[in-house]
Amino acid sequence: MKFFIDTANLAQIQEANDLGILDGVTTNPTLMAKEGIKGTEAIAAHYKTICEMVDGPVSAEVLGTTFEGIVEEGKNLAAIHPNIVVKVPMIKDGIKAIKWFTDHGIKTNCTLVFSAGQAILAAKAGATFVSPFIGRIDDGSWDGVQLIEQIVNIYNTQGYMTEVLAASIRNPLHIVRCAEAGADVCTCPLSSILGLLKHPLTDIGLQQFLTDAKAMQ
Repeated sequence: MKFFIDTANLAQIQEANDLGILDGVTTNPTLMAKEGIKGTEAIAAHYKTICEMVDGPVSAEVLGTTFEGIVEEGKNLAAIHPNIVVKVPMIKDGIKAIKWFTDHGIKTNCTLVFSAGQAILAAKAGATFVSPFIGRIDDGSWDGVQLIEQIVNIYNTQGYMTEVLAASIRNPLHIVRCAEAGADVCTCPLSSILGLLKHPLTDIGLQQFLTDAKAMQ
């Protein structure tokens, strides 16, 4: 399973990249706003900087909701850097735009996916990635990881090439469960990635080793 970091913060991207396990980056307008990135030129420059930092897909989200608007904006985003993946919302015109992008060699990430039916449409249109938001599903008292399992099973049965990108990750357990469910990619905040490092027995064991080593000196 590939690891993407879900942020627009350059320091967090660098920290994750320094671990040697980072495969890509996902962003959205909310994450850009958190970093104070405003204006078309500033956003494009920020995406370019991220692409130069990470050797992997960088999802850049469109803001348009019409076919024409999504396509025009997506073309501009794709022109920023070869690593750009155009992030398109799961709406009717979004599916039409994904098919257009697919036919023109532009990679896409279909976002805001909450059902297997939506995931089927994204795959049929040729999306490179489909992003089920499992954390938001959990918030509604459903099991988001079960949706990952369902989509993975459907894609394997039907031979769809779209990669399942588990999004809206809230904790390290989400990451582990998505790996078990067969997700191709997991996009996470830095805190969830670093959370995988932690276990109390590791801390206890390391402290014992250090204590014993000091006693040997």
